Amino acid sequence: MPSSIASSPRILGVAVPTPLRKLFDYRPCHPGPASGWQPGLRVRVPLGRREVVGIVIECRDTTDFEFSALKPVTACLDSEPLPADWLWLCHFTARYYQHALGDTLQQALPVLLRQGRPLEARTRERWRLTAAGRDADAAQLGRARRQAALLELLRQHPRGVIGSVISAQGFNRPQLKGLAEKGLAECHEEPLTGSPIPPGGNLLAEPALVLNREQTTALAELHQELDHYQACLLQGVTGSGKTEVYLQLIEAVIAKGRQALMLVPEIGLTPQTLARFRRRFRVPVVALHSGLTDAERLDAWEAARAGRAPIIIGTRSAVFTPLARPGIIVIDEEHDNSFKQQEGLRYHARDLAIARAHRDDIPVVLGSATPSLESLVQARSGHYRHLHLTRRTSHHAPARLELIDLRGRPTQGGLIPPSIDAIGSALDGGGQVLVFINRRGFAPTLACHACGWLAECHHCDARMTLHRQPPRLICHHCERQERLPEICPECASVDLRPLGTGTERSEESLTALFPKVPVYRIDRDSTRRKDAFEHTLNEVRRGEPCLLIGTQMLAKGHHLPHVTLVVVVNADAGLYASDFRALEHSAQLLIQVAGRAGRAERPGRVLVQTLHPDDPHLRLLAESGYDALAETLLEERRIAALPPYRYMALLRFESPRESDAASLAGAAAGALRTWLGQRDLAVNCLGPAPAPMERRQNRYHMHLMLSAAKRSALHVATAFIIDWLERSSEARRVRWSIDIDPQTLS
Repeated sequence: MPSSIASSPRILGVAVPTPLRKLFDYRPCHPGPASGWQPGLRVRVPLGRREVVGIVIECRDTTDFEFSALKPVTACLDSEPLPADWLWLCHFTARYYQHALGDTLQQALPVLLRQGRPLEARTRERWRLTAAGRDADAAQLGRARRQAALLELLRQHPRGVIGSVISAQGFNRPQLKGLAEKGLAECHEEPLTGSPIPPGGNLLAEPALVLNREQTTALAELHQELDHYQACLLQGVTGSGKTEVYLQLIEAVIAKGRQALMLVPEIGLTPQTLARFRRRFRVPVVALHSGLTDAERLDAWEAARAGRAPIIIGTRSAVFTPLARPGIIVIDEEHDNSFKQQEGLRYHARDLAIARAHRDDIPVVLGSATPSLESLVQARSGHYRHLHLTRRTSHHAPARLELIDLRGRPTQGGLIPPSIDAIGSALDGGGQVLVFINRRGFAPTLACHACGWLAECHHCDARMTLHRQPPRLICHHCERQERLPEICPECASVDLRPLGTGTERSEESLTALFPKVPVYRIDRDSTRRKDAFEHTLNEVRRGEPCLLIGTQMLAKGHHLPHVTLVVVVNADAGLYASDFRALEHSAQLLIQVAGRAGRAERPGRVLVQTLHPDDPHLRLLAESGYDALAETLLEERRIAALPPYRYMALLRFESPRESDAASLAGAAAGALRTWLGQRDLAVNCLGPAPAPMERRQNRYHMHLMLSAAKRSALHVATAFIIDWLERSSEARRVRWSIDIDPQTLS
C-alpha cells in the first residue's frame, strides 16, 4: 500500500495513465492542498509534450533522479484524497492482474474525473415555503395572482418542489423571486442524484412478496452473515425467486444504515432490475453502466462515494464504485462471461467483488442457476456457503430439454417441421414462443453454388456474415463491411446462395409461416436505437401471442411470463470448439434460455434442434440437468489439470507480420523455460501456438500459456516474463498482453 505523508514531502510518486509499470517522480507545486500532500490526490502533471491527470501514490523525500531535473506538479485537483477503499481495490487489481497501476486507476475512474473535472455532485434547486409562507393567505398577495397560485403549489408539497417541475407547471423565475423577497419561499441546492431520502422510516414503497420454504431458509442463512465476510453461492433454478431473496436481504442491509452494490452481467438487464428495485424501495437507487452519459456516471459514482445512494446497480465496471458504508455485494448470474473484461485491463468483476468484500468484511452473494465450475469447487470445498433453490415460484418444474434430430430433415428458416408444428400449437393455445438462434444477420455466409466460393473476410480467418437489413456482408470480428456481389468473383456465376441461418432469416421465414402473429427480432442490430430493447420487451410483456427471435441477449435473466415454448435452432456450436470452457458456457446458455419458458401459470416446453443428438454431454444435460454435467466436466478438468484445479495465465502476441509475432513468442517461451529451469518453481509453459483465429483485423495472433497448481508460483513467473518483455527490443515491434485467469482462448 502507498505511504501516507501529510506534511511537506520533497518528492511525489505519481501514477500516470501509461502502460509503463512504474511511478513517475515530480516535485510538489506550491501552494499544495490545504489538507497536505497524501496518496489519493489527483494532480495535473506534464508528461512529455502533454499534460495528463495522475494520482499521487507515494509521498517521500528520496528519488533516484537529480532533484533539479524533476518537473513540478502543475496543479492539485482535489482538496481531499480519493476514497481509501477505491485506492485499495485499484492497487489489488493492478497487482493481481499484472497491469500498470496508472492505467488501472485510469480505467477505474469515471471519464470526467480522468479529465480533471472536480469531484462534486451536480445540483438542482428545490423550492419550499418558509414558516411565514406556510401561514400566509394567498389573498394577501393581492393582484399577484400567479404568485398566489405558486404559493398554493408549494403548499401542496411540504418537502418542496424541484425548479424544473415548477417551470413545467408554467411558473417563471421572477415569480419565485417575488415570493422569496416577501420571505414566503426559499431555495435549497440539493444533489441531482441520490437525494432526498424520504422521511418516515419505512424503506419499502410496496410490500415484499411472500417467500416459499426454500427462499425463507436461504434468506435466514444469509441474514446470519450480514455482519462479517462470507461468500455465499445461491444456486437456484431459473424462476426460483433469487431476485426476491436479494431484495429482502438488501432491505435488511439498508435498515442497518449501510449500502448495497449489485452487479448484473449485461446492460440489457439493467433497466428491468432498476425498475423492480425502484418500485420496491423508497430510497435512492442509482445505476452505473455504459449507457449513461459521462455526467450521469459521475453523479452516480459521487452519490455512492458520499453515501447518498444506498443501492447501486451496475454492470462489470461498477465493481470499482466507492462505498461510504459498504454492507453487501450481490453478483447476479455470477457465471456470466460478461463479468470478464476482455481488452486492456483484463479483470474479472466477480473475483474483484469477492476480494473487496473480504477486505471490507461484508458478505458477498453469488447467484446463478448454472454456477461457474470455479464457484462450484469453492462451494464444495467449504470456502463458499452453498444455498439451493430447487423449486420455481410458479410451482411448475423447469422445462426439460427435448433433443430434436436435425439430420436429413428439410429446414425453413433453420426450423424443421416438428418444431414448426410445435410453434403453431403454442400460438394457437395463446402462448408466446421464443426462437433462440445465437447468430445475428441473415446467414453465416454467402456461397457460390457453381464453384464453391465462400465470402471470406480479407482481414480475418473468418467468413463474412450476410445481412439483409441493409444488404451487406459484415465480418463480426473486425466489423469490415462489403457490398453484396452481383456475380461470383471466382467464376462469374450469378448463382449465389446464403448458407445457414441467422436471426434475420428466421424472422423472414416465421413471418411467412405465421402472417397473423407479430414477430419481434432481438439482436444487436435490431436494438441499436436507445430504448429499443426495452420497448420491444414491453410489447412482449403485454401477453398477446407473438414470436420472439433472439440471440443470447434474450437468454439472461429476462422475465417473460407468457412464453410457453422455446426452440433452440442449433445447439451444437459449443460442443466441439477448441476452447476447453466452450462446453461449460454452451450448457449454461442452453439452461438459461430454456428457463425463459413456463415462468407463470402455464408450464413450458423446450425443443433443442441438434445434429448430434447422441453426444454424451448433450444427452447428460438434457436427461439429468446442469449439475450432473458439471460433475462430469469437473472430473474431466481434474484429470486434464485444467482450471479450476490449476491456475492459468495467457500471453497474447499480435503483429501485422506473422514472423514478428511468432519470433517474439518463441523467444519469450525460451527465456521463460530457461528461467524456470534454474528455479524450483512448478510452472508449466505451453506453446507458443497460433490463436484459434490466427489472423484477426489483419494482425497475426500467437498464444503462450502458463499453468501452475499454486497461484503464487504463477504470479512469480508472469512477473518475470513481463519484465523480460519490457526490456526486449523485439517486443517494441509486437503488441503483447497478459491475461490472468483467462475465460476464453480467442
